Amino acid sequence: MPHDVRIVTEAELRAVLGLDLALVDVVERAFAALAGEGVVMPPILSMALHEANGEVDVKTAYLPGFDGFAIKVSPGFFDNPGLGLPSLNGLMILFSARTGLVQALFLDNGYLTDLRTAAAGAVAARHMAPAQVDTAGVIGTGVQARLQMQAAHLVRPFRRVLVWGRDAGKAEACAADLSAALGIEAEATADRAGLVARSQLVVTTTPSREPLIEADWLHPGLHITAMGSDQAGKGELAPAVLAAAGRYVADRAAQCETLGELAHARAAGLMPGPILELGQVVTGQAPGRQAEDEVTICDLTGTGAQDTAIASHVATLLSGSAAGTVIRA
Repeated sequence: MPHDVRIVTEAELRAVLGLDLALVDVVERAFAALAGEGVVMPPILSMALHEANGEVDVKTAYLPGFDGFAIKVSPGFFDNPGLGLPSLNGLMILFSARTGLVQALFLDNGYLTDLRTAAAGAVAARHMAPAQVDTAGVIGTGVQARLQMQAAHLVRPFRRVLVWGRDAGKAEACAADLSAALGIEAEATADRAGLVARSQLVVTTTPSREPLIEADWLHPGLHITAMGSDQAGKGELAPAVLAAAGRYVADRAAQCETLGELAHARAAGLMPGPILELGQVVTGQAPGRQAEDEVTICDLTGTGAQDTAIASHVATLLSGSAAGTVIRA
């Protein structure tokens, strides 16, 4: 029997959804679901296309309590800016969790992925960063660097942000954008160690395959969220950083063991024993930050649960609206 499918473009999505506390709560609910029973989240389908300097990831998850589930296709082709094209694009398909029928196609070009990734960083900061953050630091200068700081500011309203990037000009531009967006002091710096030393909250947002933070830079009261290591080989933290921290939390342990910072620590013979997950912290099954002087780390590789959560949230926001194009399928 034919049914309606809504096709929504990036511009239409931007008109109805932005980065706010409501979205942070939606993504937090996804992590809570991951800590419960009945979740179906297969391993990420990932292709590294070295000849094109590109990668493609496919993620999905069924979460009890959500009316739908999403399948997200996320290509990243990192030479595209030289061609005048964005490096990231993609789409999400939302299916009914009851019938399996396609409900919506979100041609978001990675916008929803950007938002849900930033919201996950805010969830990590909400539960693991010190209660008072005066200075936050971001390593990286792209879209996610900006969004991660904006998201963290929602839950830990810091008064200063420090920005490091390999390109000093891009770091200056990112700092200027964050100062304007958040109304706070922002400073570009060429000193990564100094950035970490001056910050209580640091987020790494790069595709680096070489460590950008060393263990001897850690200090009491520091929280680090590492979100750039989402494919095998990537890594932003020296393996000893995880071992030196007081508490390490993964978004999904099975993923972080192969894709995240945890993979490098394990390869170096570090981090034995059980690994805590962010969903367990959110639900109170496991502790987050236990003391203001503790050093904590959250390893975010990106989960299909986040994609299902944001796609379902968008469907709710669009309900009853004329946004998008409805076709009979």
